[in-house]
Amino acid sequence: MNWIEITTLEQLDKISEISKSTPCVIYKHNTQCNTSEMMKYVLESDWKFKNDEVQPFILDIFQYANIAIAVEDKFQVHHQSPQVLLIKSEECTYDADNMEISVEELIECLEDDFWG
Repeated sequence: MNWIEITTLEQLDKISEISKSTPCVIYKHNTQCNTSEMMKYVLESDWKFKNDEVQPFILDIFQYANIAIAVEDKFQVHHQSPQVLLIKSEECTYDADNMEISVEELIECLEDDFWG
């Protein structure tokens, strides 16, 4: 899994653009939280996607709190930490937080989109 770090507000527009053709996952990670570290490990361990199938982005909400707020506004989600967001066609189509985060749920959501 090759995380792409979100460090600028401009990247949110780029993620929106990419999501028109390739689903994007944003993992909102709190580096000061053990649960967040554990769920990051779960995502990395269970990740089954290639970067051309789903692009994984990670946001350190402790270091980039302003971007975390912008994510909430841009994708119309309530802020949680840790949190995973699936962005497709410029919209958040799935989000999960804390112990609810799983790659299996992401796969199901993507399959539902694919199969209708």
